[in-house]
Amino acid sequence: MRIQKKESAGLVIDIQERLFPHMVYSELLLANTVKLLKGLKVLGVPVLLTEQYPEGLGHTLEEIRPLCGSAEPLTKMAFSCCDEPAFLSALEHSARRTVIICGIEAHVCVLQTVIDLLENGYVPVVAADCISSRKPGDREIAVQRMLTEGAIITTMESILFELARISGTDPFRAISRLVK
Repeated sequence: MRIQKKESAGLVIDIQERLFPHMVYSELLLANTVKLLKGLKVLGVPVLLTEQYPEGLGHTLEEIRPLCGSAEPLTKMAFSCCDEPAFLSALEHSARRTVIICGIEAHVCVLQTVIDLLENGYVPVVAADCISSRKPGDREIAVQRMLTEGAIITTMESILFELARISGTDPFRAISRLVK
């Protein structure tokens, strides 16, 4: 199954101020997520954004927020984004069936969202180098479970070049510069 940009939306799950510093490899997570979001912007892929209990966990990192376009953060209390009617409504309104996912924590909100997206007929594509948890083992087990459940697991760079499809174009050149 090829990932098509006209069928895809990005989803940033809970990359928030008070939670982010506790993630393993947080600097690499941030760098990869920024590249992914910049690439999605170049390609014209819309992005949805969620925040888990922002009163306690803070808001989306300021390095991430401007890269999400005009999307307003969707506040949630449920772990799965799909348990929030506003999220499902926004996703349905986008008319996109493929959801490119980055975020935290891999073994809680990301995993539960992936499972629910599958159940609702969407195709979750997880950028494995753009998700994390507090413990490496939790992240690894979550990736295995998502794969077993039927999600597509790949990398930020692979996603961007697949969406770009061909070389020699302005989007390809922009993405090439991003991933170097």
